[in-house]
Amino acid sequence: MDSTYDYIIIGAGSAGCVLANRLSEDPTVKVLLLEAGGRDWHPFVHMPAGLAKIAGLTSINWNYTTTPQPQLGGRVLWCPRGKLLGGSSSINAMCYIRGVAGDYDGWAAGGADGWHWDNVLPYFKRAEGNSRGSDAWHGGNGPLSVSDLRHVNPLTRVFIEAGHQAGLTLNDDFNGARQDGVGLYQVTQRDGARCSAAVAYLNPVKSRPNLSLRTHATASRITFEHGRATGITCSVNGQGHHFVASREVILSGGAINSPQLLMLSGIGPADALRKLGIDVVLDAPGVGANLQDHLDVTTLQHCSKPISYDRISEVKTALHYFLGGHQGPGTSNVAEGAGFFRSSLASDERCDIQLHFIPAMIDDHGRNRLPGDGYTMHACFLRPHSRGTLRLASNRAADAPIIDPNYLGDPEGFDLKMLVECAKLSQDILSQRAFTPYRGAPIYPAQPPRSEADYIDYVRQRAETVYHPIGTCRMGNDATAVVDPQLRVRGVDGLRVVDASVMPCLPSGNTNAPTIMIAERAADLIKAG
Repeated sequence: MDSTYDYIIIGAGSAGCVLANRLSEDPTVKVLLLEAGGRDWHPFVHMPAGLAKIAGLTSINWNYTTTPQPQLGGRVLWCPRGKLLGGSSSINAMCYIRGVAGDYDGWAAGGADGWHWDNVLPYFKRAEGNSRGSDAWHGGNGPLSVSDLRHVNPLTRVFIEAGHQAGLTLNDDFNGARQDGVGLYQVTQRDGARCSAAVAYLNPVKSRPNLSLRTHATASRITFEHGRATGITCSVNGQGHHFVASREVILSGGAINSPQLLMLSGIGPADALRKLGIDVVLDAPGVGANLQDHLDVTTLQHCSKPISYDRISEVKTALHYFLGGHQGPGTSNVAEGAGFFRSSLASDERCDIQLHFIPAMIDDHGRNRLPGDGYTMHACFLRPHSRGTLRLASNRAADAPIIDPNYLGDPEGFDLKMLVECAKLSQDILSQRAFTPYRGAPIYPAQPPRSEADYIDYVRQRAETVYHPIGTCRMGNDATAVVDPQLRVRGVDGLRVVDASVMPCLPSGNTNAPTIMIAERAADLIKAG
């Protein structure tokens, strides 16, 4: 096994797969890609509707949990992260959402120079292979396939009609000229199958002689000499190795694993590291700070007609899918219906509430199956004020870090007000006449909230993450920024972070497409030196 490479990329998730592809385009450059998980072999990874079956598999999911959250009744929340080729893009709901221009212009205004909308749009377009073709907003030939859903449940059409009745405009492109409205998500699928970052970027190039891939490779420490990252110590299938990087070490482990590895390597809050017996390479208090996530409140309703996905046979669905040319409900991403809404509390022109409509009953992230038929409305506040932290539990790479998102912890209580608005909007849409022929008994909440206090209690009892952690290696130009706008770790040489952890603030929507954009732009920054 070779031990010296030009670039070592740690994490074969959404960003790492992009970097492996783009950096290995130069045949004179040797690239090593390390992934703690295994290959994306499971057939339900590739059948879109299979996400409901794979969500809790510990073989492909880190299955993190948060600390007890005081504002949520002391509940411990689940924090799934992909642990396989493709990372979370191999287990997510495939919703392709970029956010809006104001998100990225805000990044740039806050110190992330060069990340304004006009600068990042070309990278979104370079990544995208939209089945509708290219235009001013979209790319048609990129490696990441973006498609319309092949199969849509009738209840999702009902949701769209109800949203329109509630006052939302109809929108068939949430990544175009306007985001607000209600419609169907476009999804990261190719020919009815999941198009993860591994499918899009890694599979076409994994036979390149200058690209090496090691799965089941758990990184434990970045090594340094004279203030420069020189390599990585890791375990590959239980055997210890040290790989040398002559140019750069690049962390692409995501918002949980990248700050964890930085701290294990001595880059982080110095006092906290010393208490764990870790030698301090760089006192960087911003590492693990600024943790943000989209908190989500769900409303569940029984359906009076047997048409939801709760009723379909999983065996028949899989057989139809695999033997019938990737057709039928197996092609559904489950979270089919989309909505973006600007509330009366919005601070600017951007939408501040996002909806995911699911024509099935999703309780406890789908891990608790409820009897009968039903549907679920997810609603989240897109720009939370709360900030959390990620800290080490020990100096061992095998020990999960301490994840405290501090949900609803903003001192002014604005996040709670917005989650109440999310719940009210859900109730409004589900009460529209389009749902009348399908409306069964309410499930959660069991009784419609009658007061502000009722809504607050419901939010505290039922709010959950919608799986968008970011920000723990924030980019910027101030003293607490972890990486500079070129994504180089400030204070050392030869080390970058390229993943969702560098985002200064959450974008207006799902985070997978922005993560892939970041990696596309980072590849150019790295090549430029």
